[in-house]
Formats: sequence, C-alpha cells, structure tokens
Amino acid sequence: MNSASSFTSIAFLCGAFSSLIWSGCQTPHRPAFSNMNYPISRIDPVVDTLWDTQVSDPYRWLEDDRAEETTDWVEAQNELTRSHLDSIPLRPVLRERFASLYNYEKIGAPRKMGGRYFISKNDGLQNQSVWYVRETLDGKDALFLNPNELSEDGTVTASLGSASDDDRWVTVIQSSAGSDWQEIHLYDLQTGQPTGETLEWVKFSGTSWAGNGFYYSRYPEPKGSEYSAENTYHSVYYHEIGTPQSADRLVFRNENEPNRYHFAYATEDKKYLVLSTSTGTDGNSIHVRSLEIDEAPWIEVVAGFGTRSSLIDHVDGQFLVLTDQGAPKYRLVGIDSKQTDRWTEVLPESEHLLESVNSTGGQLFATYLRNACNAVVRFDADGSNPREIQLPGTAGSVGGFGGKMDAEETFYAYTSFTQPTSIYRYDLKTAASELFAAPSVDFNPEDYTAYQAWYPSKDGTSIPMFIVHRKDLEKDGKRPTYLYAYGGFNISLTPSFSPSLLLLLERGGVYAMPNLRGGGEFGEDWHEAGMLLQKQNVFDDFIAAGEFLISEGYTSSERLAIAGGSNGGLLVGATMTQRPDLAAVAFPAVGVMDMLRYHKFTIGWGWIPEYGCADSSKTDFMNLAGYSPYHNLKPETAYPATMVSTADHDDRVVPAHSFKFAARLQACQTGPRPTLIRIDQNAGHGAGKPTSKILDEQADKWAFMLDAMGLGTP
Repeated sequence: MNSASSFTSIAFLCGAFSSLIWSGCQTPHRPAFSNMNYPISRIDPVVDTLWDTQVSDPYRWLEDDRAEETTDWVEAQNELTRSHLDSIPLRPVLRERFASLYNYEKIGAPRKMGGRYFISKNDGLQNQSVWYVRETLDGKDALFLNPNELSEDGTVTASLGSASDDDRWVTVIQSSAGSDWQEIHLYDLQTGQPTGETLEWVKFSGTSWAGNGFYYSRYPEPKGSEYSAENTYHSVYYHEIGTPQSADRLVFRNENEPNRYHFAYATEDKKYLVLSTSTGTDGNSIHVRSLEIDEAPWIEVVAGFGTRSSLIDHVDGQFLVLTDQGAPKYRLVGIDSKQTDRWTEVLPESEHLLESVNSTGGQLFATYLRNACNAVVRFDADGSNPREIQLPGTAGSVGGFGGKMDAEETFYAYTSFTQPTSIYRYDLKTAASELFAAPSVDFNPEDYTAYQAWYPSKDGTSIPMFIVHRKDLEKDGKRPTYLYAYGGFNISLTPSFSPSLLLLLERGGVYAMPNLRGGGEFGEDWHEAGMLLQKQNVFDDFIAAGEFLISEGYTSSERLAIAGGSNGGLLVGATMTQRPDLAAVAFPAVGVMDMLRYHKFTIGWGWIPEYGCADSSKTDFMNLAGYSPYHNLKPETAYPATMVSTADHDDRVVPAHSFKFAARLQACQTGPRPTLIRIDQNAGHGAGKPTSKILDEQADKWAFMLDAMGLGTP
C-alpha cells in the first residue's frame, strides 16, 4: 500500500469508528415495530478504554457460555428460531427433497497401509462415514471402524491417522460434538481393535511415526472452560507404544513464546525430524534435526515468519520445500541438507499459483490453480519432463496424488459444480487414469451451467466470480440468488458439488461465488491485498459482487442473500453493517463478530497475523473498530432478514461472537424482517457434523431465505 492509499484508508476508518461510542440500543427492549417476540437481552454498562477511546460492550455477559443466564438466553432464542422456521410451509418440502438428494453413496480415496486398502464410505444418510478394509483394490469390504457406534447421536468423528513403520499399529483421531479438541487412539491395524491407549488435549495435530512411537502436538490441559479458555504452549511430544501419556517425551516447547503453533513430522526416510513453527495462521519457520544422531541440534532451513513454506520431503540429500519466498505464486526448491543456505530451483514460479506438490513414486505431482480451477502436472524428481494430467473436466477441483516413494499407483478426487466428487486411480507406469468410484445423485447435470464472470471492485480491481444456474434461466432480475464468499487466510474457493445448492437451483435460483482478495487464488499478493489494513478491500469486493449480479439482471436487492462462515461470517457481518440495503437476507455463520476481543478466546490469538490486534497499536485498533460487525450496528436501521448461526461446542470461533452480535442486532433492527440466531447443540465449528444435523441445517437455511423473499410456499 502506498502512502496516499494508506492515508485514505485510515481516514475512512476513523470516520466509520465514530459509531463505536454507542448512543442507542442501550436498554433491553423488544422493538415495537417488530412482529417477533424477541427474548430480552440484558444490558450491562460495560465500557473499556482502548487507546483513549471508550468502547461500550453491553452484552459481554454472553461471553460466559456456561452461565445459567446465558443458557436460558440460548434456550429462549432457539425456541423463537425453531417456532419461526417450523411455521414456514416450504420447510418440510425442502427437508424431504434434500434428504433424497443427499442419499447417495459417498466414497473417499483409498489409502494403502500394510498391503491393504482402507476406504471411508457413507451409504447415504449415515451420520458419519465408516472405514472399511479390502485385501485387494477390487476385493470385498470388511468393516474396520464404525464411528456411528461411538455415540448415540452420531456426533463423534473418527478418522484414520498414520500407520506404524512395521504396519502393526494405526492411530485413530477422534473428536466429539464438533470440537477442535481431539483424542488420539491406538488401534491394531490387522484386527481393527483398539489397544486402549488414548492421548488427550490434542489440537491441530497429526501423527508421524518413527521407531516405536509417533510425534504429535498438544496443549496443556486448559484451566477453566475447555471451550472458551485461551490455548497456549502448543508443544510437540513423542509417544512410545505401550506407555501412558504421562510418560510422553517433550520434544519441543517455547517457554518464551506461548502463542505459537508447533508441528513436527519425520521425513519418509526417517533421517530427519521436521519442525514447523508459526506465530498464527500466516507465515512460518522450518527447522530440522537428525534422527540418526542422539541429541542432534535443530538446524534452521527456512527463517520465519514473513513467508510461508512447507517441507515436502527429504530426497537424495536435499529437502524439497514449497515456498513463497521470492515467489508470491510459490515455487519448489531443493535445499542441501548439509548446507542449508544452498538453494536450487526445482519448479520455478509460474504465472499460476503452485498450490501443492506431492512426492510420490519417485515423481513430483504439482497442483496448480488457474483462475481458481485446478490443473495437475507430473514431473520427474528433478523437476524436468513436465506432463499435464488429463483431468475429468477443465473447471473443477482436485485433491490427492499422495503416496510413498515406492508407490506404483496413486488416487485423486475430482469435483465441479455439476459433478459429484468422484475417485480416480492413476497408474504411475502407464500414466492412465481410471474411474474408481462415482456417485449417482438424483439430478441431471445437463440441466445446469457453471461459468466464470469478472467484475470491477470499488478500486477497479477485476474480481472473478463463479455463477451457477439452470440453463433455461431467465434474467428478469427476480431470481433468488445466494452470494457466498470467504476472502481471507490465504484460503482458495474452488468449484465443488453441493447437493444442498440443488434446492435453490431447481427452483430457478442462482448461486454465485466470487474469489475475493484475501484468499489464496492468485498467490500471496492477492492474499495480502485483503488482510490487516487492507481488509476493507474484501468487503468492497463482496459488495461489488452483489451490485454486479443486480446490474446484470440476475437478481435484485429484494431477492439477494449474502452468506459466509467463520471469516466469511465476519464478511457478511461487515457487509450488512456497511450496506444494509444491499441484500434482503444475510447468513453470518460461526463468524468473528467482535474484532476487538477475538484474540482473547481459545486460539483466536493465532489470527493476529491476518487481522491485527486492537491491543497492539492504535492503528490496528482503528482499523478493526472500523469494520467490527458487533461494534458497527446502528439503532433503528433496516437490516436484512438475518439468521445468525453458531454452535454450543464451537471452540474455534467461540459462540459469544454470534451471541453478542445477534443480541444487539435484534435491538437495532427496524421493520418487519426477522432477526434470528440458530444455535446448534452438540456441534462445533462445522467439521464432522453428522448427516442428521446437515439435513436440518440446510432445510432451515433455504426455508428462511425463500420465505424472507416471499417465496416460502410449496
């Protein structure tokens, strides 16, 4: 950002900040103009002083999500929300149709361990996918692990971790009620029986085997609520099979820097232990140490924390590292393991984002992102002899191509807006792909079209947007349109199939997904243009997307819904406070709504590199206060019909964000549009949600949207 644009941004933020000292919505009441009987939300005279500025926070009591008063408030809000949603005639019709659409077999890519193939499958409406094992790829399935038997309500997830080097043991990583907290269980790889060994207080970790045990990362047992207490001292441990967790060896902890993430894994040849350290969700350092020398020192490979790098593997005396150092669209380099300041180019930076690289079967499989669609190129180990792999389509997303150095086959998944996720086997010798599994879904893909449009944002930047609808769509400006985006944390939104969207598309609706700045679709320059003091660009990009859809005749403000989750929930919250007239409906899901206090809960401190911190500098404070959704709601304003959503076990973006935002939005809303909060129980940030909850959630969403647009009858 140059100095002129910096001055403009700060001036804008100072202007927006004037609403922070609230003059309205300070007493508990039910707005007389609303036909909704909202629960009373008590007002507390809580005022903080930040950088000589008073900031009112009247709903702070809702941060205590285990208090009886908060529990009563949640029950009252859910009762109101449920009564409204259940009164919509279209809701049961949508629920039944979605169950029909969702009821198809879902198969994951096979994983080869111990000479056998392990495959996750869901027969259609099972709450959690089940793990099966086959002796051969085309053999019969034998049950290995059924997570649905681990809880009565299907809210416990269980996925296979990694297998021991002798193929005797495998780790199983479990989570309950959608929590980020995990347990690592040890299973016999041959019999599928648990050994009883369990590791607790694990978060953001895999398992990496070396010798008679594995490396993993965990936190100390939290003091206070495990769902809202701040998590610090993420540490690496080594667990030896047959010993209690209390005997685990501490491998790495930084006593001087409690707010850092640490991940460790062994290279495939077991010669090195790799340690990746980050101060949050952006930027990291990489160190290694020899596993062949006792008490070997840590050696820095990539300095932190201004760039982003991942060590792929150690091959022929060099570390293969994917990095954006000197390459905003990333490159793959080889770093001499004996002299780590010697870097050689393996895959140079190109015009397209190098999203990932797998070292499999002595080959390199590079996945690129071309205008937010995937392409995969195979190289020899030294980066020569490029051969693009023919994918099933040209505008989709791909994942996979992993495997060991001696692999002769690999698997990948492919999906697009109109193709359900299908699994393919790739033969390394013949370079041929063959279909392994493809689902049958109750719809005709030939009835729909998906394409990419480009539109100008407020500052003239050209932004791409995927648009999906029936081929016979009439642009009459009346189509119910669902505008979904994310815009942050270097996350790329790419085409994928969603049976839920068919509920909208079948009714003549439009789905639109722009690739906003802040995402990773076009490399680090694109990401950095939407983070920290540049965050307003993201909201401008999203607003411009809505205006484009209206101007091009797809929809109107009365038929437009805006949606996003997590950082995307922040996006929706900021957009509806800045432009309450843009859309008729808003869906801020599990959003970061209080930008002045987000860093005080669980792992919120990890987002500081992306957002900045109100406690760190006045510049950050002014920036965050300028768009914080909770702080920028204004009294007696006609906001969109809004259904805030969160979950009682969300320990990533704690539900207090949504609680406080919904309470104040209900107090400030004018006009008849409903303002509801849907609080899922025994659920978390979204991962591992059981099928039963997915069916209810999606039916509620579409019913609320269509009803608010006057389309709520069957």
